[in-house]
This record gives sequence, structure tokens and C-alpha cells, in this order.
Amino acid sequence: MTVLTTPDQMEMARLLTLRAMLKLEVLGMSRSKGPSAYSILKKEYGCKGTRQAVLEELNAWRDQLLNTDN
Repeated sequence: MTVLTTPDQMEMARLLTLRAMLKLEVLGMSRSKGPSAYSILKKEYGCKGTRQAVLEELNAWRDQLLNTDN
């Protein structure tokens, strides 16, 4: 089991969760309450473009992060 102890780890986990939510939104699913992942990413992180473009940007960020840790 992994424990997230630093604010940076928690922020990365949140971004990965938002990425997963956005992936489902691109496929047509939506939340019943609260803001969408797309609107959260636009508001808090300044992402621009379509849902698909933002998802590709997050995928590139994740791939870069995984490649630098090895």
C-alpha cells in the first residue's frame, strides 16, 4: 500500500484522478453532481482547448513524469 504524505504527491494523485475522470467524459459519461473534470482543469490549471486536447496534454504530462522517475 502506498501512502501519500507530501502535498506534491497529493496534487499528482488529484491530477491523475482528474485525468481518469476526463477520459470518461470524452467517452460520453458525466457526473450527476458538481463540476466536470474538464471545467476543474480549465479553472484551476488554465487548460485550454477541447476535452480531447486537454486529455492528450495530461497524457503527455503523465508519460513525461513516468519517464523521468526511472
